[in-house]
Amino acid sequence: MKPSNMPLAEAQQDMRAAYVGGSSGAGASAVAWLVAGIVALQVSPRSAVVALFAGGALIFPVSVVLSKALGGPGTHSRANPLGSLALEGTAFMLLCFPIAYAVSLYRMEWFFPAMLLVIGGRYLTFSTLYGMRLYWVFGGVLAVAAYVLFALSASPALSAFTGAAIESGFAALLFASNRKNVV
Repeated sequence: MKPSNMPLAEAQQDMRAAYVGGSSGAGASAVAWLVAGIVALQVSPRSAVVALFAGGALIFPVSVVLSKALGGPGTHSRANPLGSLALEGTAFMLLCFPIAYAVSLYRMEWFFPAMLLVIGGRYLTFSTLYGMRLYWVFGGVLAVAAYVLFALSASPALSAFTGAAIESGFAALLFASNRKNVV
């Protein structure tokens, strides 16, 4: 891949405009967490793990559709060097999923808090990706929630609903802070 001369601030603006500051991805993720919580209550916690993994696989395509529906293009410039950071962050997150699954084999109620930590860690990189410090807060809130849920030995459903609530709240904050990027 040919190196890009795109300045960092321009690359970040391109990412914010393309994905409405990441609000569409956080919104899609919130839905995946919500579905997992419902499945944990209605079917079983093990089925909720599958639901979260399946929903997680759909986050990017759903976020592209949401970005377009919200007035963004749903794709960043090919010259944007931050595209590779997004891909690398996704790869790292996916490599962490087996750890969360292994934890669930030991104690099922730890799976969703472990996933909150993994996803919270990924959101920290979004501060650079989008040029928004709000992602440091987002990642930190997910991490604190994970630790509280671990300490309480919270049910899988409560943990999944907590993830949905946090993701929803930050999706709204991200959208509100990026309205100027929406047509």
